[in-house]
Amino acid sequence: MFRIKKLDIFIAKQFGMLFTGTFFICLFVLMMQFLWRYIDELIGKGLSLDILGQFFWYMSLMMIPQALPLAILLASLITFGNLGESSELTAIKSAGISLMQAFRSLIFITILIMVASFYFQNNIGPNSNLKITQLLISMKQKSPELEIPEGVFYDGIPNSNIYVQKKDIKTGKLYGIMIYRMTESYEDQAIILADSGMLQSTAEKKHLILRLWSGEWFENMQSDELANSAAVPYRRETFTYKKVILDFNGDFSLADASTISNNARAKSLSKIHNDVDSLNKVYDSIGYSYLKDTKALYFYKPNVGRKDSLKALAASVKINIDTLFNKLTPQQKQQAVTSALNKAQGAVTDYDFKSMITTDGDKNIREHYIEAINKFTTTFSCIIFFFIGASLGAIIRKGGLGVPVIISVLVFIIYYILDNSGYRMAREGIWAVWFGKGLAPGVLTPLAIFVTYKANNDSVVFNFDLYRNLFMKMFGLRVKRHIFGKEVIIHDPDYQKDAIILNQISQEIIAYNAASKLKHAPNFIEMFFKYHPDHDIEKINEKMENVIEDLSNTKDAIILSEINNYPILAVKAHTRPFERRWLNEVAAIIVPAGIFFYSRMWRFRLRLLRDLKIIKETNEHITKRILEM
Repeated sequence: MFRIKKLDIFIAKQFGMLFTGTFFICLFVLMMQFLWRYIDELIGKGLSLDILGQFFWYMSLMMIPQALPLAILLASLITFGNLGESSELTAIKSAGISLMQAFRSLIFITILIMVASFYFQNNIGPNSNLKITQLLISMKQKSPELEIPEGVFYDGIPNSNIYVQKKDIKTGKLYGIMIYRMTESYEDQAIILADSGMLQSTAEKKHLILRLWSGEWFENMQSDELANSAAVPYRRETFTYKKVILDFNGDFSLADASTISNNARAKSLSKIHNDVDSLNKVYDSIGYSYLKDTKALYFYKPNVGRKDSLKALAASVKINIDTLFNKLTPQQKQQAVTSALNKAQGAVTDYDFKSMITTDGDKNIREHYIEAINKFTTTFSCIIFFFIGASLGAIIRKGGLGVPVIISVLVFIIYYILDNSGYRMAREGIWAVWFGKGLAPGVLTPLAIFVTYKANNDSVVFNFDLYRNLFMKMFGLRVKRHIFGKEVIIHDPDYQKDAIILNQISQEIIAYNAASKLKHAPNFIEMFFKYHPDHDIEKINEKMENVIEDLSNTKDAIILSEINNYPILAVKAHTRPFERRWLNEVAAIIVPAGIFFYSRMWRFRLRLLRDLKIIKETNEHITKRILEM
């Protein structure tokens, strides 16, 4: 039976305080990131405080599901990092309580947060997303003179399409202007070209004043009398300065929600399922209609009957197109080629348009599926981040906001890259929807299991000192001795015996240098395929370490200083790269690895030569000091 214990309450309190603080920090960071994307929509628009308040309120509600997993990750990492740093985690384990038992209260809290997150995404989040999308669209329409971009057509002004080649932000002047004035009739369109101009709103925000310099005005003059005539008169006007007043309500008004009805993020799970069924029926009917038209146009099969016998006979006759084409006159050939090209171009344009409609439909359906799966993956990421954070905190045992913040940011960046990449691939149809949205949880779930297993077994997989020593050993970086004087000495050194041993070591070094030829390059075959152990260096190192251990009990400062000059020997690095024979053979076969290890071994041979010289000189200094004593 599950019983709430004092340890569960203690850990829950620690986590609760940290989760509250980290949640608001993460929410603030995510809001600033979102705000930075849309800062141009807010600056200089004259928006009232209540509109800005609504924007920030709905933005915070929309960011809560994303802030929850990151806050859980950071809070759990700091919680167990603090417990490990203060040795409380060690005391918990020494009392016979496993790490998973210490996790159980926070697992229960995380599950409650997951339920709240799913409810929020399914009920509150869609409305918040809808509202903030409406606000963003409305903000873009608030002051169009500030929104006109360079190099693209802008349709934010009713019945007008404006192209600006260049814009001066300081003066507000526009250069290289092209304007299409559109009405209900295609024949009544007007095209305005101008070298420069300025667009400003009136004081009452009901109209826009467009001032143009050095331009031309082209406009069709369609009238009722000429409605059935093919000839449509037009007027052309050249001007040096012209003032045009455009109808535009600049006051802030919320955009119609029906314009963003296809936004999948603004829908609950049940709404998504209903709309997906409707969208499938609509686009299936459109696709079937396109298929029917194509079959009727390009795959027509004449009916074979009494009335159509002549047509059937004509269809059964094999016609040589080249023969018919060669019988035509040059003018007829040109007309035939032109007609064929026009039909082909018309068919390509028609298929491109149909392809655009069906592609947009498929993309819209995929976005609905993606959003439906996203509600579950975002919820599931809470428990994943908890196990990653709590386990890493128990392994690293570093509290505070230093190492935990760095690790949390790295984990969240990995999750964000995987999730965003999967979303884009799934949205474009390159990957399956389930694979794209399941990529980030699929990668991080094994990581969470791995670190939880390592933390539960007190593994040192994240012991940075271990990796540092391995790195130094791999690249042959030196490790210096640090031997200090002892306050309490039980046994004094045997100076006479140590001096004799040091002299023996010096003689052995002289003999070894004469026989080994360390200056020469190592033999490649013997290094990787025919290993010969070097026991002489192992014996020299063993004798030297015994003398150092005995002399470390001395009170003489000179001897203590001298024994710190002894290098730490790598007794096997100059003979072979690895202990196992098959690893050496594989390293020799792989050319880049073989070159690296061969160069490394040669370096260790030269280093050993220098180390032996230092040992010999240090032996002489210590022996001389012992004689003086």
